[in-house]
Amino acid sequence: MTDAWAIDIDRDDIAKAALAADPATPLAPGQIRVRLDSYAMTANNITYAVFGKPAGLFGNDQGYWDFFAEPGEPGRLPVWGFATVTESAAEGIAIGDRFYGYYPMAREAVLTAGKAGPSGFTDVTPRRTTLPPIYNQYQRIEALEGYRPADHDYWPVFRPLFLTGWLIADQFEDEGDYGAEQILIASASSKTAIGLGFSLAQRQGPRPRTIGLTSKAHVAALAGQDIYDRVIAYDDITALDPGTPSALVDMAGNGAVTQAVHGHFGDGLKASIIVGKSHWDADAGEAALPGPERQGFFAPGRSQKRIADWGGAAFGQKIAAAWLGFMDVAPRLARIDKRSGGEAALAAYRDMLSGRVDPKAGIVVEP
Repeated sequence: MTDAWAIDIDRDDIAKAALAADPATPLAPGQIRVRLDSYAMTANNITYAVFGKPAGLFGNDQGYWDFFAEPGEPGRLPVWGFATVTESAAEGIAIGDRFYGYYPMAREAVLTAGKAGPSGFTDVTPRRTTLPPIYNQYQRIEALEGYRPADHDYWPVFRPLFLTGWLIADQFEDEGDYGAEQILIASASSKTAIGLGFSLAQRQGPRPRTIGLTSKAHVAALAGQDIYDRVIAYDDITALDPGTPSALVDMAGNGAVTQAVHGHFGDGLKASIIVGKSHWDADAGEAALPGPERQGFFAPGRSQKRIADWGGAAFGQKIAAAWLGFMDVAPRLARIDKRSGGEAALAAYRDMLSGRVDPKAGIVVEP
């Protein structure tokens, strides 16, 4: 195996993944080569793999595989992390510059830098220009709003997922909570769910109750984190009052849970929102269900709406303030589990795919 490696994933079967040599190629003008310092492996990355092929999320015929692999090549899974420039043919970017952003699950990456400046740059690789802008922006560590060195390892583990949770909470407030008096949050031990629960709890004034849904084995530990107003096991959904106007946020696409909630609340369910698909091998419950039609939540789209509503600077300031509040409690919610090298990176992916990861672990891979 050469020094540089990447993990290739079968586009048709995400369980088939292998460590592959990734020899360096000469840079074209405008390109940079980065060495990944660290990245997070979370259930969110499994959602990226599930939607690697076009699924209509981006409003075009592209999927998550299109960020880092050409059509016909094995998939390269996107991850969030930090990287250091090791070679540059781009104006305004120097060797040693460090950036936070979206990278392939690999030791190195080649990016095409456009609009480089004090805050960072935008990747302008042709196949990426029609993908959501939020994924193509790379920020200098020095310019990250709300960044503190002490939070470094928590940033790739929680930041993208917290942002998604915060945006869901914002949408609920914007929509008058869909008329719900309680919000049921499935896969409540997931990091996106925790971000949502935390964000809802910070709201000033009246708000719906939050009920975290999780497996029986996780109820006591999750309740002890004081993120949700109440935590119950999936088996106890039918003990809830079906007459209470409710909403469901499904973080993992588990059809059995969706069916149980829809079946129990029926028309008392005012909204049913699906966010992720980490339960990639489970029935997604797409059959006709009582109650509202399920709606997908797509964080990049919501981000773009709020940037248009508030302006980019105000959006960034709101997120930074919320993030710093969350960072005050994050260390008690998750422990950082560091893994080094290609074999460990492949094992981390397989562990996450199989669901063998402790929800309280925040996996950080150091390639």
